[in-house]
Amino acid sequence: MKIYLVGGAVRDSLLGRHVNDQDFVVIGATESEFLQNFPASKKIGHRDPLFILGGDEYTLSNSKDIHADLMNRDLTINAIARDETGQLHALPESLSDLEKKILRPIKEDNFFKDPHRVFRAARLAAWFPDFKIDPSLIRVMKKVKERGLLANIAAERVGNELIKACAGKQPGKYLDVLSRAGAMGPWIEEFSSARTIPAGPGKVHPESLLDHTIDVMNRLNGSSLSVWMGTCHDIGKTQTNPLFFPRHHGHDKTGETIAAEFGKRLRLPGKFIRAGAVAARWHMVAGQYDQLRPGTKAELLIQLHRCDLVQKLFRLVQADKNMDFSSRVKQDLEHLLSVKLPEGDQRLGKVSGRKLFQLRCQALAKLP
Repeated sequence: MKIYLVGGAVRDSLLGRHVNDQDFVVIGATESEFLQNFPASKKIGHRDPLFILGGDEYTLSNSKDIHADLMNRDLTINAIARDETGQLHALPESLSDLEKKILRPIKEDNFFKDPHRVFRAARLAAWFPDFKIDPSLIRVMKKVKERGLLANIAAERVGNELIKACAGKQPGKYLDVLSRAGAMGPWIEEFSSARTIPAGPGKVHPESLLDHTIDVMNRLNGSSLSVWMGTCHDIGKTQTNPLFFPRHHGHDKTGETIAAEFGKRLRLPGKFIRAGAVAARWHMVAGQYDQLRPGTKAELLIQLHRCDLVQKLFRLVQADKNMDFSSRVKQDLEHLLSVKLPEGDQRLGKVSGRKLFQLRCQALAKLP
């Protein structure tokens, strides 16, 4: 039995990046043999020989040696292993591509066997934006889509890669690469034609909807949830009748439902589904904050406060419209929340709610 540290952990250590998770591959051992040596390990699933030990994953490979195992991986930069003595094992192109910063597939058949690798490759492009994408990677991604293999991937796996991409240095590159490969559908179908849709009137948004979304996502990097909100904020524009281009009247209200359905399709966590819908519905209103009436401001801030998205929505507004309302919003929210009902008006159900809202609106109206 031989055990090797493989994949991302080795790649990231060679790049001088922080290593979070460690994956190991075990060569030359049956399940019973592995359990005899590591009785504290726990098997995941019923079919695949995958075990968890101390927070790390151990995969029992049926390859004859580590070279054969590496040949079955997705990209050359991931086909690197380190044995128990610290010695590196890699395919001939792996270390060279890592040094030259190239994302290149090992062989096409590996992507046909596991189509999920299309989304992983796009995610790695978001993580390593300074890496060049070899044309062969785009070609194989296109072939996987053309063969209809993407539809069979579990929704959770696609959603997980998208959330990971949102944590990348340039998260918008995830959509860019999938678009170049024609691999948006069926999971990210809303953006399939986004490169042909104008983002808005020329003086405001001369770029395409996809390019605008990519730009906003990149400006929001550093927070996966914020990036996801940037992904969804203009999603309603994908449903605009082309006869009305370049305007998208009512795209905020339309987008609220589309964003929620998008998140549910990918089985994203509830906070992501809610945040995407909020971003689509309220980004236009928030973008006009200085012109809002006190009642509208109060309604907006209360709704955002309830779902803990005040700061994130106005960060989105800044990325989208280059308008910073953060200091004013903070002041208004603090003032609004400081308003309390008199004792005699409390505990009256909806009546108390209406009176409190009126008092809050009056308080905001008095602010300079």
